[in-house]
Amino acid sequence: MRIEFLYWEECPSHPDALARLRHVLRDEGIPDKVDVIRVDTQEDADRHRFPGSPTIRINGVDLQPEGVQGQALLTCRTYRTENGRLSPLPTVTMIREALRADRPMTKEEPHESRHS
Repeated sequence: MRIEFLYWEECPSHPDALARLRHVLRDEGIPDKVDVIRVDTQEDADRHRFPGSPTIRINGVDLQPEGVQGQALLTCRTYRTENGRLSPLPTVTMIREALRADRPMTKEEPHESRHS
């Protein structure tokens, strides 16, 4: 599993988002092998197809692809949470569900749908 964490230094949400990601990885027993990518310029944003900070991708898939507008932006981004509110951070539940959706199922671990 490839996990990317992309951030823009000017965004105040990125430290908390990275801490949440690492917390969920520990809870899920997934090795913390996160590619942390700092995006400093518009050229960096274009190259990484960066929709804003923070961005988490699992095997190339954005944590919340419906929140990606298609244009690379050197800015903070927002996430729509489970209760429909906007937040500058992805929730623990969002991160957990994305990781579980991409991990192979085992007999001991029932698969939970991301579309609940």
